[in-house]
Amino acid sequence: MRAVGAVLVLLLAVLPAGARGDISPTGATAKPAAQTGKFRSQATTGGEGATRLAAAAARKRAPTPPGPARDTTTPLADRLALQFDLAWSGDYNGLVNGEVNDKTTAAIKTFQHDRKFKETGVLNPQERALLAAAAKAMQAQVGWSLVDDPVTGARIGLPSKQVPNNSQTKNGTRWSSAQGQVQVETFKIREPGTTLAAVYEQQKREPATRKLEVNFLRPDFFILSGMQNLKKFYVRAEIRDGEVRGMAVLYDQAAETIMDPVVVVMSSAFTPFPGVSGVALVGPIAKRKVEYGTGIVVSTAGHILTDRQLTEGCNVIVVSGYGDAHRQAEDTAADLALLRIYGAPDLVPATFGEAFKGSDLTLLGIADPQSQGGGSAISAMAAKARGETVEPAPQLGFSGGAAPDGQGRLVGMVELRTTAVANAGATSPQARATLVPAPTIRAFLDAQRLTPAAAGRLGADAARASLVRVICVRK
Repeated sequence: MRAVGAVLVLLLAVLPAGARGDISPTGATAKPAAQTGKFRSQATTGGEGATRLAAAAARKRAPTPPGPARDTTTPLADRLALQFDLAWSGDYNGLVNGEVNDKTTAAIKTFQHDRKFKETGVLNPQERALLAAAAKAMQAQVGWSLVDDPVTGARIGLPSKQVPNNSQTKNGTRWSSAQGQVQVETFKIREPGTTLAAVYEQQKREPATRKLEVNFLRPDFFILSGMQNLKKFYVRAEIRDGEVRGMAVLYDQAAETIMDPVVVVMSSAFTPFPGVSGVALVGPIAKRKVEYGTGIVVSTAGHILTDRQLTEGCNVIVVSGYGDAHRQAEDTAADLALLRIYGAPDLVPATFGEAFKGSDLTLLGIADPQSQGGGSAISAMAAKARGETVEPAPQLGFSGGAAPDGQGRLVGMVELRTTAVANAGATSPQARATLVPAPTIRAFLDAQRLTPAAAGRLGADAARASLVRVICVRK
């Protein structure tokens, strides 16, 4: 019997305790319904060490009965982000809903155990920063993004680097890798008399090569998973007003180390009917075609520090007032990017301070033009640091902005993430800001053989003078 892994435990997390007896890790056969456009049947050999990985998964992903939410003081966005990051690290396999219960606590302890930390079930600031860095690195590795599917209307999270190719099917969209090792497909079925049970049964019957390990049906959704030839598959579909919308993922066993955590996140991020009532979900908002942020000048030679995710996928990067910028280096763990512009003799580099201590911060940034009537003024706002989190989150455009100390010396750079949260019948963006401390920035610049200034112009005016607007233009 093959280990169900992330998919089975994900399902267990969604269900009430009394319903778990309905789940069988083995079963009949299934495949996406004929209307969905079938996956190609490609057999490949499993990856080395599959037995070891399965055993590790069984140990780490043993189901824990969900308990009541224990944390009501931490903002919902932060609790969602915690579960989201734990899912990316492969430690949490439940529904991302913001309830910090027994399953979340068990995931935290697993994360701590695997890294030889004390198993407290609560992350201290250093552990939380390490978890966030691990999640960021995984997201960057797979190219994670939320996409609105124009064919079905569903919102789906995609590992875009794993599935760069896309095409339209009869009832949805298919994304795939070059050789089909990983495939993701959406589907929509709306015909007279369509029922979820009928689609579920049709999916179970096709094809004969598919072996079910999980097959679960509820009045408004179903989940199927298992093996198809030598590939792993996962299908989730929901019904509303006579229409079924779903997603299906198919991937080689050789890709399971990467794809198992991704499928867990995809399941929670999947929103078949955006804007209607549902559980809380978390995922990054799709990147804008033109995005504005802030950069910090770190050398007179034209080196500019900014947020790596701000520059991700850009066809053109422009530093306002200076022209095109070249992306010279990046750090995926800390989400730092180093840009370079040329022929700018009047740059004022930031003066660096020591590691930030305390909680009170002043953030400097250049807010999005839409929020300042098309302007490009540098503005300041007061905030507090709570571990790696900055509250309140600043406006759009502040990502890559500076956190100076009382003398205007740089003690950190702010990164801003806007996530989609669907809850209580509405989809709304929530912002979450984090601080990259000066020592982390120094280490990044040292690796590029840049020595940040420790002595230079001081004061608020000098700190403002070191800031520039960064503009990313995407296709």
